[in-house]
Amino acid sequence: MRPLVYTFLLSSLLSAPLGLRAQQLAPGATVRSFSLSPEELDGGRLCAAGHVQAALRSATTSVPHRRKMDRYDVKYYKLDLAMENNSLNVAGSVWMRFRVGSQALDSLAFELYQAPAGSPAGTATLLIDSVVVNGRRSAGIRRAGPDATAGLAQPVAANTLADARIYYHGTAPSGNSAAIGNGLSNRNSVHMDTYNGAPTFAYDVTWSLSEPYSAHEWFPCKQVLTDKADSSDVWVTTTQPNKVGSNGVLVRTVPLPGNKVRYEWKSRHPIDYYLISVSVAPYLEYVNYANPAGGPRIPIVNYVYNQAYLDYWKSRIDLTPGFIENYSALVGLYPFADEKYGHTTAPIYGGMEHQTMTTQDGFSFTLTAHELFHQWFGDNVTCASWEDIWLNEGFASYGEYLSLQAFSTPASARAWMDNTHQTAQLSVGSVYVDDTTNVNRIFNGGLTYKKGAAVIHMLRYLLNDDTKFFRALRTYQTQFRGSTARTADLQRIFEGEAGRPLGYFFQQWFRGRGVPLFNGKWNQSGSSFVLRVNEAATDAAFTPFFDTDVDYRLTFADGSTQTVRLHQGQATETFYFSVNGPVVSVAIDPDQWILNAASSAPVRDNTLPASQPAAGVAPLSLYPNPCRDQLQLDALPAARVTAEALDATGRVVLRQVVVAQQPTLYTDALASGLYHLRLLGAQGELLGQGRFVRE
Repeated sequence: MRPLVYTFLLSSLLSAPLGLRAQQLAPGATVRSFSLSPEELDGGRLCAAGHVQAALRSATTSVPHRRKMDRYDVKYYKLDLAMENNSLNVAGSVWMRFRVGSQALDSLAFELYQAPAGSPAGTATLLIDSVVVNGRRSAGIRRAGPDATAGLAQPVAANTLADARIYYHGTAPSGNSAAIGNGLSNRNSVHMDTYNGAPTFAYDVTWSLSEPYSAHEWFPCKQVLTDKADSSDVWVTTTQPNKVGSNGVLVRTVPLPGNKVRYEWKSRHPIDYYLISVSVAPYLEYVNYANPAGGPRIPIVNYVYNQAYLDYWKSRIDLTPGFIENYSALVGLYPFADEKYGHTTAPIYGGMEHQTMTTQDGFSFTLTAHELFHQWFGDNVTCASWEDIWLNEGFASYGEYLSLQAFSTPASARAWMDNTHQTAQLSVGSVYVDDTTNVNRIFNGGLTYKKGAAVIHMLRYLLNDDTKFFRALRTYQTQFRGSTARTADLQRIFEGEAGRPLGYFFQQWFRGRGVPLFNGKWNQSGSSFVLRVNEAATDAAFTPFFDTDVDYRLTFADGSTQTVRLHQGQATETFYFSVNGPVVSVAIDPDQWILNAASSAPVRDNTLPASQPAAGVAPLSLYPNPCRDQLQLDALPAARVTAEALDATGRVVLRQVVVAQQPTLYTDALASGLYHLRLLGAQGELLGQGRFVRE
């Protein structure tokens, strides 16, 4: 496979190793001391690299075939396969139980890789031996690329359960020929440490990595995110001393003739197609345990290459229990606590969050934290479309930050956030993925991972209450447990905690592009202080304005500080307030809450009046607020005014003349959301302003 190298800068990270200490640690979490290197502080980059390497191609199935697959709902997968650690050969069967939709089913559509037409003899391909549905063998199977359709000997009635057994064999594709990518890979050498240039050593390992569209390259399936199987079994027969890692609980191992052994894994949780996994190698098993408050003891089953590898990484692997305990306290009990968590090792230059048993290449602090948080965000609750992949990757990346806050130093957490903001601004585009056929775009490190994490951090700032923030995350986990969700679903949950519509926020930060740039000037006279802030946008043609609160830190002559939170509701805002001492400097967003472009600190301007004018702009009394089709304006500042409503981007979206005899603004043409209202006099002077919500 072609390696993908991200060049994200870590210039703001400390060059010396960072000592670990507990900070903001959830009750019951475990602390273990170790050092962090700068190279270990970007798990999201490693996760992205691992995904893109394994999936350098677009979606496979055709639209008509997808419609055929939508006629049934997968309930259960059982893979019963023969695999080895030194080969991409795969043979066996997949049992798929499904429920037929509202129309009877006369054919079964699924996906399975076959070599492109005209490929030379010996090209890797997967051949279908037979398809048996409800005990009756299909009379004919049609294949067109990865699309496979088996005609049924007898139609299956609508709204009934059916069983299909698909028998197949062949060799999974490799080498990224024809931009196919690898759902199944194997290698005969592995790394001790991908970060520090440690040497490789001889070792045969075969592993799967199916995200986003590669599951069909090693087993027949339905690659539709919104159709999770209710449960799954993975049985793999291999040659001893190989072990096989997979999802759920290892029910038993069965010795077989010819020095063979069958590993039988069982999971009884809903699972998406791309999270079903196998790893085959002569692994060494190492088990440790997490003890989250209010939950059972959770085994963490680690399949690693050998004793030397375990000795090298053990201190990092042993961080996993504390991470599980902390995440469980913050966002709810580990979703698969009745089964297990664990890791298998494979040389993927990153990580992949396979449900209950992540595949990783090394155990850096942030990589382990990132892939683990996916068990909540990505596995338990999965994005319903690749358009919303940030719901998986943005949250997993933010899990890195939460773990740094809890287990490392404030400096390392701040360095991570600084780097996240810097990296996000290097990428052009929106968090929303407008081309889900482009795997590089789906897993864009700057947008999906880093900007996604920054948006989550800004939601935390918007609520300004960690109790509400983490309650929102727990609600999201509970409400969509074992299912899928869209960005609109997350928005509704946060609106419930905020008590107001947040469409403007998601329009700016999820679909919008660019970031705001704040420039300010200030003045002081005695205890009176004025701060005037101008906002510009780095991609004004697409998102001209960002409606947001911003923190400003005032530093006084005696060295003390005061932080004030002010609302930027229009391009230029002037704020007046009182201070208790001479101000010497003002800093914008000093704690790095807002994803904003770097700017100079506000400077003092002695020509700026420090006191608010006695007359001029009057506060408006607006009702009902929120409103529907009409908004009443009480006590107009003039007999006739021009009313302008500005949306969250600063655009004038409504302009009406309002007179004192009928002080009504008709808002029926406005979409639901938050608006800034200003009243202008005959010469365009500002006479009054306020804010209202259109329901």
